[in-house]
Amino acid sequence: MVRHSSAGDADVARIAALIGDRTRARVLMALADGRALPAGMLASEAGVTASTISEHLTRLVDAELLTAERQGRARYFRLADPSVAEALEAIARISPPEPIRSLRQGTRAHALRRARTCYNHLAGRLGVTVMAALIDEGLLTGGDGRHHRAAVDRLSAPGTGVSYRLTSHGRSRLTTFGLDLPAPGGERRAIRYCVDWSEQRHHLAGPLGAALTDRMFDLGWLRRTDQRRVVRLTEAGRHGLHDTFGVPENWDERT
Repeated sequence: MVRHSSAGDADVARIAALIGDRTRARVLMALADGRALPAGMLASEAGVTASTISEHLTRLVDAELLTAERQGRARYFRLADPSVAEALEAIARISPPEPIRSLRQGTRAHALRRARTCYNHLAGRLGVTVMAALIDEGLLTGGDGRHHRAAVDRLSAPGTGVSYRLTSHGRSRLTTFGLDLPAPGGERRAIRYCVDWSEQRHHLAGPLGAALTDRMFDLGWLRRTDQRRVVRLTEAGRHGLHDTFGVPENWDERT
């Protein structure tokens, strides 16, 4: 998003009003995994007609929350940049849960909390469990993976209040795993984290989090599902995460 040095304070009310509409909020959340979707699919996700969704999408594009590109006769929409996903994650942390009115809705809510993508990286219980394993195994240092609301997780600089760093052991292990890592000393921009809205702990974000997630998809450890943002850990992934990073194989049974 463009920020002009001569402009005044942030117009929070304008963006909050846009996101505060339930239809637009559902559109944004449907796109929170970083993928591009056509208008018709977004209308279905939001539960509105094609003519209704068009107006909402236009407003989101005009506000630079979404970008649009044409492929053939269809227009595809995606979040404008990762900062939009970060804002959605922050709002989700302070939002009450939606009431569960059906078995299908309850099943989806459980699946989202179990394992999902947050823009381009892994989140949910699986995401925070992987982050904890990287810390416990000595691959990352500088923090404990927990959300310390008053101390270090600064709202003014989300994902940077705790200075996570790769250890030499972590650099070796992740290189062997197939990741291209920044030069020593360059991790500050590569290693970010999010405070996971459902677990209230840190999950790995930034370029390193995205690269690690992409690698798990490439290896078939993670599979996408027909539910937006929800991912499934395969049996190969369960064993691979345990053997490579020390993630407990019964991670989803733990409280």
